[in-house]
Amino acid sequence: MATHKKMPSIHASRGQVRIIGGKWRGRRLPIAPRAALRPSPDRVRETLFNWLAPYLSAAHCLDLFAGTGVLGLEAVSRGAASATLLEGDPLVVKFLRRHIHMLDANNVTVIEYDVCKWLRDTVVDPFDIVFLDPPFGQGYVEIVLQELARGWLKNPSWVYIEAEKIPILHFAADGWRLVNHGQTRQVHFALIGYNPKQTNS
Repeated sequence: MATHKKMPSIHASRGQVRIIGGKWRGRRLPIAPRAALRPSPDRVRETLFNWLAPYLSAAHCLDLFAGTGVLGLEAVSRGAASATLLEGDPLVVKFLRRHIHMLDANNVTVIEYDVCKWLRDTVVDPFDIVFLDPPFGQGYVEIVLQELARGWLKNPSWVYIEAEKIPILHFAADGWRLVNHGQTRQVHFALIGYNPKQTNS
């Protein structure tokens, strides 16, 4: 008889992540038991949403490699019109859907799909803000930025990147510009703007 490995309970978690601002401030959400998940630290998120404050109201957001979902959920908590959370791990998706239920977040959508394939194969309205926090060391940042520039972004729009390093972008040629950046011991993070009608001098 075949045996099946028991899946971890959706109630099991190696920790929680906390929403730090807006209408859901202080709400704690369980993290799926996946070693690769690394929620953005509170201090980094506070910095990010200070940067995004002028652009967040009524924005439509896309959270790629959503993981805990805290970036997209934090955005909606602080006034974004909607967030789409894209995640390929079925167990992590279960946790994300549980988060939406806990928060009664009717304007948040979870999609279970491979990120790069979804960007290539899907047609939707463009987004105002994109959160890009992919697995480290796999070259996703450059690949995803190329895909996003093929119709996924409004003009103008903003992309937040969290990675082991921030790639050097050809800002003038591609319509990207560096808005702000920072780093901790663990990660580099940056907010870049996309406006293909303008270039840097």
